[in-house]
Amino acid sequence: MSKQNPRKQTAAKQATAKQTAGAKNPGTRPGTGSAGAGGGRIPAPAAAPAAPAAPAPEADGAAAKEFSRRRLLGTVGAAGAAGLVVGGAGGAAGVSAAQDDAPKALSTLGSTKVPFRPARAGHQAGITTPLQAKGHLVAFDLAPGSDRKAAAALLRRWSRTAEELMAGRAPDADTGVALDAGPSSLTVTFGFGHSFFGRTGLTKRRPLELDPLPDFSADALDPKNSNGDLWIQIGADDALVAFHALRALQKDAAGRARLRWQMNGFNRTPGATAHPMTTRNLMGQIDGTNNPKPSDQDFDERIFVGRDADQAWMRGGSYAVVRRIRMLLDDWEKRSRHDQERVIGRRKDNGAPLTGGSEGTPMRLDANGPDGMPVIPANAHARIAAPESNQGAAMLRRPFSYHDGFREDGAPDAGLLFICWQADPLRAFTQVQRKLDRGDALSPFLRHEASGLFAVPPAAEPGDYVGRPLLEG
Repeated sequence: MSKQNPRKQTAAKQATAKQTAGAKNPGTRPGTGSAGAGGGRIPAPAAAPAAPAAPAPEADGAAAKEFSRRRLLGTVGAAGAAGLVVGGAGGAAGVSAAQDDAPKALSTLGSTKVPFRPARAGHQAGITTPLQAKGHLVAFDLAPGSDRKAAAALLRRWSRTAEELMAGRAPDADTGVALDAGPSSLTVTFGFGHSFFGRTGLTKRRPLELDPLPDFSADALDPKNSNGDLWIQIGADDALVAFHALRALQKDAAGRARLRWQMNGFNRTPGATAHPMTTRNLMGQIDGTNNPKPSDQDFDERIFVGRDADQAWMRGGSYAVVRRIRMLLDDWEKRSRHDQERVIGRRKDNGAPLTGGSEGTPMRLDANGPDGMPVIPANAHARIAAPESNQGAAMLRRPFSYHDGFREDGAPDAGLLFICWQADPLRAFTQVQRKLDRGDALSPFLRHEASGLFAVPPAAEPGDYVGRPLLEG
């Protein structure tokens, strides 16, 4: 049997205290409470099973057996099946405990762990890590009066917290949000914005690659939701684990940095499809087919900063471009599938290029139809964004979808939290976006509403923190 997750040990202590209190006051039991539904009266069951008694402490003084999350969920489920008795001054629920209370090993989904200090060339996690189901992007500005020393203290604390969380351990003063959960492929990635260097007196160590992105004609950017001194990307395959990390890092920043903006995203949960496949975006299109692969001979050269970089502290790091891109889904969904495929240049069902084959088949950009016109239209998104159309420019796209409710006109406020990684934004993102800006058939269905560019240094060395070579070098 696998060792108990440290988060569960905390849960056991809390549960023991609640059980002991319940034994002293029989009117209070874990997992019960008053409830009502639409003001209706719910009939009581003919005979409600007796509530389980709180276990007595061990004779040797050890902690009582854990009232596990698994057992609590079983109790609630039984209550729902049997019905509730609702009274005027307070109700009592007839419940039955789940029979199987023995601790079990975490599933693969929960137990998967991504190291904070990865072995592969020292790159931070969250760049080549497979897409996770849940993501948070958050930017901070250093508090007024903060200097390089204060920034170093914050990065040291953040790095320590991130390492604990990614290992599945609870940090100090834990909130308990992720009790019972394993690490669930959690990653935490840190980056520095253009303004960070001026605030910390490190302007001479700011890389040229971090110069602000140019303006594009399709931009409708909100400055309050763009850029920032510090950037964090959080990803996990469990929503509570991801939120737990977000909350812990926000608490660490208190007094040192102030929240500038925060965005929430999602992808498919691993295992939701019959076999692993490229994710789909909210337009229903397979998204990311042309991504460079770590197995490519020139992958590192395209995505990570080389050893010849002017700023030594960025060698092995990467640059992240972040864009909040709202999709005009009402307009898009009015188009026929045939029209949508011609806008993209790929089939909607399997992602294959319109020139035939499967998703991985190379596009035949020179193929013409019987009418003499290109099979893949000249303004198709896939054609314009392809490396062949951009002097080989490529970037690693690693996005999340988002949905932030509905706008006043009833249209969904939804789209893509676009994140791309590259060794040089000018030669990758900027070059491709300039070309898309001049005639991409997809552009009328998109609105770029927020933007940021961040220098993401390599992972911390053992016993070190992210960014130390910059802040203390």
